Amino acid sequence: MTAVKITLEIVVVLLSCLLTLLILMHKGKGGGLSDMFGGGLTQNAGTSGVAEKNLNRWTVIIALLWVAIIIALGLLSKFGLI
Repeated sequence: MTAVKITLEIVVVLLSCLLTLLILMHKGKGGGLSDMFGGGLTQNAGTSGVAEKNLNRWTVIIALLWVAIIIALGLLSKFGLI
């Protein structure tokens, strides 16, 4: 069962990196840290509506997978299966 634990932990690390990249790709809504680093200058050069919707979908899917694996790892360790 340790192979399952190691595999799930590796998947969590990979999903964490991917989720971070997906979140950073989102267009800034203004008024936050994105304006401080030049996000306000690229307001008109944002992505199209379809691309933004797809980015949102992928972000939500990856986040749900990440949460599910974290919960699975917690339950497996709680019941002593790994």
